[in-house]
Amino acid sequence: MSVDTGGSDELSEAEQEQILQEVERRRTLQGGAAVLVSLIGITFSAFQMWIAARSYIFEITLPLYGTIDIGSLQLLQVGAIHVTFALVLAFLLFPASRGDGFVARQLGRLEPAARGQLGDEHPVTRGVSRAGGFVRWAALDRQMNRVTPLDVLMIVLSVLPAHYIVTNYDEIRSIAVRRFEGTQGVGDVLWFLEPVVTGMAALGIPIDEASYAFWMGVLGLLLVLEATRRTLGFILMSLVGSFIVYARWGYLVPRDSVIGPLAIQPENWANIVYNLWYTVQAGVFSTPVIVSVRYIYIFILFGAFLEMSGAGKWFIDLAYALTGTRRGGPAKASVVSSGFMGMLSGSSIANTVTTGAFTIPLMKRSGYSPEFAGAVESSSSSGGQILPPVMGAAAFLIVEYTGIPYATVIIAATLPAIAFFFGMWVMVHFEAVQHNIGGLPRDELPEIRSRFRSGWFYLVPIVLLLYFLIIARFSIPRAGWFTIVSVIALIAFVAAYDERSRIPLVGTIAALFVLQLLSYATVGGSFVDAVLVLAGLEAAGTGLGLEAAAYAAVSGLGTIVILVSVAVMLARPGTVPTLLELDDAVDESAERAASKVGRPQLARSRAYRFGAFVLKSMDSGARTATTVVIAVAAAGVIPGVISVSGLGPNLAALIDAVSGGSLLILLVLTGVASIIFGMGMPTTAMYIILIAMLGGPMEQAGTALLAAHLFVLYFGLMADVTPPVAVAAFAGAGVAKADELGTALIAFLLSLNKILVPFAFVFSPGILLLRERGNEWTILTAADVADLGFFVPDVVIPILGMFLGVYALGVTIIGYQYTSVGQLLRGAYAIASIFLMVPEIPLLILEGTLEAFGIPAYLAIFELTASLRLIGLVTLVALSTRNRTRGRTTEAAETAETA
Repeated sequence: MSVDTGGSDELSEAEQEQILQEVERRRTLQGGAAVLVSLIGITFSAFQMWIAARSYIFEITLPLYGTIDIGSLQLLQVGAIHVTFALVLAFLLFPASRGDGFVARQLGRLEPAARGQLGDEHPVTRGVSRAGGFVRWAALDRQMNRVTPLDVLMIVLSVLPAHYIVTNYDEIRSIAVRRFEGTQGVGDVLWFLEPVVTGMAALGIPIDEASYAFWMGVLGLLLVLEATRRTLGFILMSLVGSFIVYARWGYLVPRDSVIGPLAIQPENWANIVYNLWYTVQAGVFSTPVIVSVRYIYIFILFGAFLEMSGAGKWFIDLAYALTGTRRGGPAKASVVSSGFMGMLSGSSIANTVTTGAFTIPLMKRSGYSPEFAGAVESSSSSGGQILPPVMGAAAFLIVEYTGIPYATVIIAATLPAIAFFFGMWVMVHFEAVQHNIGGLPRDELPEIRSRFRSGWFYLVPIVLLLYFLIIARFSIPRAGWFTIVSVIALIAFVAAYDERSRIPLVGTIAALFVLQLLSYATVGGSFVDAVLVLAGLEAAGTGLGLEAAAYAAVSGLGTIVILVSVAVMLARPGTVPTLLELDDAVDESAERAASKVGRPQLARSRAYRFGAFVLKSMDSGARTATTVVIAVAAAGVIPGVISVSGLGPNLAALIDAVSGGSLLILLVLTGVASIIFGMGMPTTAMYIILIAMLGGPMEQAGTALLAAHLFVLYFGLMADVTPPVAVAAFAGAGVAKADELGTALIAFLLSLNKILVPFAFVFSPGILLLRERGNEWTILTAADVADLGFFVPDVVIPILGMFLGVYALGVTIIGYQYTSVGQLLRGAYAIASIFLMVPEIPLLILEGTLEAFGIPAYLAIFELTASLRLIGLVTLVALSTRNRTRGRTTEAAETAETA
């Protein structure tokens, strides 16, 4: 790993956007199209915020008037609207083709071939030329900056299936019994097409007999496949499409062949379309989309609000203030800050680019090579999705799929995540020592105390999130909603706060809160209700007890803070806030919009900037969520087909046969499959697909349920930094202006902890702080800690072994400890790492070898695993002592030579 001692190149916002555009294949729109995307994104976020706050009931209560009942939606209808928003945004943000794909290249050869064979003036040549021009106008977007007519058509078609589901729910209920017999025809719903339908029927095409519901289901599935191709690539689209085809013709698989267990019962298209489109038990609108509606979107939005508030920039500055002057400080700061922001964003690529724009130039400047700097950033950003409490929304998927309480999931996931980031810290430190890479001068870094004082309040939403979920035990959507409100209230308060306004601001909030508390205690309603009672416009209700009144008043505190703060900002618009430092993207958006409307002075208004912050956060959250929603909608097809076709038990039997009943082989197969399926795919989609296919067999093999799910998650995240795809690593290379393959290779090596650590907690669930009780694995209690006969061998020893093994692996990868480590000794460090972390691996390999020779054995017992861990510890100590002695000798020789 070479060192670059040259300067660094700061990335502009345009360059960041260009890198994201190239990696994610996303358009950069301007003008009316950009405004349209923002409006749709903001509406999408508003819809999801309403769902989180008020569930599926849409009603508004107005003082003096009463409640206006807009209506309510069923879960299927909410899912359809959710997916439709994502489809519309996908067709706006992602082009159908840039003209560089296989099909486009083949079609592009037709015109030159016609010219060569027939000449320029031949009618066929002119026809081909005109047809090519029309296709390029209608579908191609080479510059990725325009919405094509094909996109507009796709958007219109996307609305039709959701419109049918929302407006014809009673008919959909009948489809469950009679399928599509007796449902409305195409001409019955699209009455304006009646002449076309009649004409085609007269020509012998019986479209008048076709069920509109059936064709809407087919259309919906095709649109999801096309959106998947655009946003996630051809591979996932092909995988999902092949499962749909398999559902129809899987019965043709020969039952007496090697893949005979994959044969299923014959099925018709009516049942397939119904099960994949019109139910919430299987298919597109099943558990994955339900989880997206209830959990994933709201926490993506929370991450967007926190990022746009300036929290990301503050946390990066704080990390540099704490570690920047130390040896390898910039890289260590990158590990901490990128992990934190990756936890919130849930996108390895976006976090690598946005956070890396700050961290990578400083790493390069301190002396790290561009490839190493890009690798550190991409590895840390992808690792953020294993870091509690948010885990890039993965925690909530695990909660939904396993039924395990959220608190248990994040407690169990904590130590393995810390081990990964400890390993990253160790490796960047060894790299710094090896190449004598120092930190940055203190005068070029923020001052620790002042930086902490200027942004400590950014930690409040994280603390509140943990309080809502663990102590108050709110539902996950409700906790997400209250946390978003807390972020908005916090930024409103900070924007309104200054030396002159602080006393009236705080005083008014406190007074209104007390009035709210008294209102709930006396009339059983809010302050507005109390005013109406005093005015004789409403009857007083029954007052609440003091505890209930306090709880109700605190629930509305965020609204009070927002309203009072906005009022203060409007009353004193020109005052500069002393603490507010919004993300640069918010300020740029505010200035751009103010200039467009001819009032550039608006950008200096606190109220205007606050409004820009809210809208930009909602827009950013929707854009980030679009890919995730498409991914979960497409991925839901696979478990849907497995469930409906009855493939599940047969698939489990086939996997068991392939693995030979060996847990180690099953884990290796699962890990390889996770990396392959995860390449270029969002973590959520990879997780859903792999759990549907391999979760059952892993659990049946005796693995703790939570350990199996975390195992899949860890290996899936390895795909982000595994060549040849390595999308996060390539994004890091783009920011670092480094060689892509070299960056990906280093990122893969730096992330090897994400391979060994999962094996460690599968074989030793005590690392997850779990203990088996009967048939369930539960979190440790005080009694378990007091039970030293369990706690020491099953918890303490595996945890210490994991951290020591991570340390030894760091030496292996970097090739340096106190001095350089040769290739042979690096192998010895690697063996020590395996013995310390996962001694079961060599024991199971030996066990399988003995059984192959007809010698039955069971070697994965504590006595043998503890012995191997002891051997690993002794080996590590001996190697470290030898290396340290060599280092001192070398240092003394260099000192003497210099003297």
